[in-house]
Amino acid sequence: MSHNNNNNNPDPNQYGVLLYYQYATISDLQSLLAFYESNCNSLGLLGRVRLAPHGVNVTVGGKLSSLETHIDAVKAISLFEGTDFKLASSHHPLNDKVAHECGFTSLSIRIVKELVTLSSHPLLNPPDISNAGRHLSAVEFHSLLQSAGKLLDEESPTDDKKLVLLDARNLYETRIGKFHTPSVETLDPGIRQYSDLPSWIDENAEQLRGKHILMYCTGGIRCEMASAYVRSKGAGFENVFQLYGGIQRYLEQYPDGGFFKGKNFVFDHRISVGSSDENILGSCLLCGSSFDDYSPRCRCTHCRMLVLVCDSCRMEGAVYVCELCQKHSNGVGSVPITEDSKIKVASPQFELKTVNSDSSVSPQPTWRHGKSYAAGTEYPRKLRILCLHGFRQNASGFKGRTASLAKKLKNIAELVFIDAPHELPFIYQHSDASSPLQTCPPPPSENCRKKYAWLVAPDSSGGTETDWKKADGPFDPLQYQQQTDGFHVSLSYLKTVFSQEGPFDGIMGFSQGAAMAASICALRERLKGAIDFRFGILCSGYALPLTEFQQGSINCPSLHIFGSDLGKDRQIANQASRDLAMSFENGCSTVIEHDCGHIIPTRSPFIDEIKGFLQRFL
Repeated sequence: MSHNNNNNNPDPNQYGVLLYYQYATISDLQSLLAFYESNCNSLGLLGRVRLAPHGVNVTVGGKLSSLETHIDAVKAISLFEGTDFKLASSHHPLNDKVAHECGFTSLSIRIVKELVTLSSHPLLNPPDISNAGRHLSAVEFHSLLQSAGKLLDEESPTDDKKLVLLDARNLYETRIGKFHTPSVETLDPGIRQYSDLPSWIDENAEQLRGKHILMYCTGGIRCEMASAYVRSKGAGFENVFQLYGGIQRYLEQYPDGGFFKGKNFVFDHRISVGSSDENILGSCLLCGSSFDDYSPRCRCTHCRMLVLVCDSCRMEGAVYVCELCQKHSNGVGSVPITEDSKIKVASPQFELKTVNSDSSVSPQPTWRHGKSYAAGTEYPRKLRILCLHGFRQNASGFKGRTASLAKKLKNIAELVFIDAPHELPFIYQHSDASSPLQTCPPPPSENCRKKYAWLVAPDSSGGTETDWKKADGPFDPLQYQQQTDGFHVSLSYLKTVFSQEGPFDGIMGFSQGAAMAASICALRERLKGAIDFRFGILCSGYALPLTEFQQGSINCPSLHIFGSDLGKDRQIANQASRDLAMSFENGCSTVIEHDCGHIIPTRSPFIDEIKGFLQRFL
């Protein structure tokens, strides 16, 4: 397909933005990576290139002439046959903050597991892309809406009630623009992030069953995966269509906006692209006046989603609570911090909520950017902490084990749990001959939760076994020393998690998860831009055999929690956790030794010390 831009005679020295994606099987990712590194760097292109075994997703900016040259080079590669190159002239990035957030101040080329993450766990079972919905051109899509449910070939609905529009984008995108026609029901899932869409589809399946579903998103790539997910639900979900090229191609075809009202949110420095129709769909979070400019980059203090706050309501130092967090009682509207250190609610629609002070909390005030808060007050923004479970555990189990910790930190931190990428076989301990249990078979695998690891033994058979396997011998308390393989897979996985599920303020690991988290702390400078965080919490941790683990060499604020000699931690020796703490620079590490064994303690005084460490980052 030919590429075009929105100027008839563009100046080749003018700045432009190029977007394209292609789903195809890529057998040699390293060669393709080398091509993009050489080509994009030589042409001075900035932006994001994501390569996966099943395709490519690219958003880059530069001179229009350079982008044209890049397209010609890409077209010469056979796997890009039929690719839709979306090229638009644009002003050069002016807002440094926006350009930095959107990745337009550098060139980032990465190999990832998925181009878009339609799951809470980025590496687990995406839908089959070959089962995606039928493509509709902008003209076909428009005609179908215009006829509001009349025939579209032999597959089309026979009455208006069978046709629904499904927006596959996030809430902050749909706030400022969406399709609207009185004759067709439009379903806006109101999701915080794309990975929440499958859950919404599952919960609203009856609204979709038996319907002809028209899906749309910004440029088309999210609909490929989401439409395949809908169709994978089987009978009653066969008739799924998607707008090919997304809203961007539709607005090129219908410059007055057609059935699309408002602006199209884009993931580059342009922020949004509008039609000739200047109607503003968005509104200020606080006063409700018409407003659709995301360039100030105001974000919800709890979930970090973008929010709209007009120039009149925006205050320096203020924090905001989006409508989703308000709905789920996570906050109180906008809470600006005043110069006299009092907390004042800007929005008259909400009252300031306070929580009872935990009896173990120090009575002294805590601090945020130099402003003090009385004990017992709910903090304006919770810290988001990514939690890495231990060996042969999973996110669900670790969440259960840390439920008490999460409850006691609920006013200041949100814990986010993920499964590690290496799936492990189930194991059972062989009983001796005299035991009657020897004849009892293990439970069926399908009744057990899968177990995962960040690191595996070099001779491990890998990540697809789900059957029961007899243990080689009795439990070896030093087995963690043999689990040295799989680090780079886990590192790549965490880059994807930070990209798709971030941002995170900190990273917390337990046992093997702590070893992985400590490695990320050691590589923090090298990983900037891919994995950004402010602190590490390492529980029953130990050091991996990396050159970065030298005494006093790691510069990252860290909290080390491990059992004392008295605690008799059977899994990780006290000295191993001590040595890890000593790998951090003087003044960077805080150590909590406890007498509770291989756990994270939540009783006083240990919980007080954990809270004290976290309050430094509020």
